[in-house]
Amino acid sequence: MNPMEKVRINKATVNIGVGQGGEELVRAEKLLTNITGQKPIRTFSKVTNPEFGIRKRQPIGCKVTLRKEKAIDTVKLILEGIDRKISASQFDKQGNVAFGIHEHIDIPGMRYDPDIGIFGMDVAITFEKPGYRIKRRKIQNKKIPTKHQITKEETMEFMKEKFQVKLE
Repeated sequence: MNPMEKVRINKATVNIGVGQGGEELVRAEKLLTNITGQKPIRTFSKVTNPEFGIRKRQPIGCKVTLRKEKAIDTVKLILEGIDRKISASQFDKQGNVAFGIHEHIDIPGMRYDPDIGIFGMDVAITFEKPGYRIKRRKIQNKKIPTKHQITKEETMEFMKEKFQVKLE
C-alpha cells in the first residue's frame, strides 16, 4: 500500500457538557484531567436560552483535544467502556467518527469517586491521510483532491484493524 494512502488519527476530542458553571463544571474538569492527563478548556454558550437557564458566554462544559499517542491511548481506553461496539451510522461521509459513553465508571480502571460524581462524555475522532497539510497551510492552501479524501469505509476498516472495533 502507498504510504500516502494510510489513514491516521489527526485528533480526538473528549467533551463533557454540564449545562452550567460552578462546582459541577470544576468536577467535570477534574475528571477529564484524570482520564486524559491533560488540562481541559472550558466551552461557553453561544446563545441565551431561558428555558435551560443559560446566558450567552456562560461556561457550560469542558473539552480536551488530544493528538498522536495520547489520542490513541485515550480512544483505546474509552472504547473499552463501550465494549468496542460502534454503529456504522456514527461515521460521517468524511470518515470521522463520534460516539458517547453514558457513565465514566464504565471505563476500566475508573472508580466511583463521591467528590466527582458520575459524568457521561462524547468523543469525536478526526482522521486524515499524509498530505492533508495542504488544506491547513497559510500560504497557497488548496482543497484535498477527491481521490485522496478519506471515505467512511476506509475509516471503518482502520477502526477494525487498529482498535478491534465491532461494527453493528
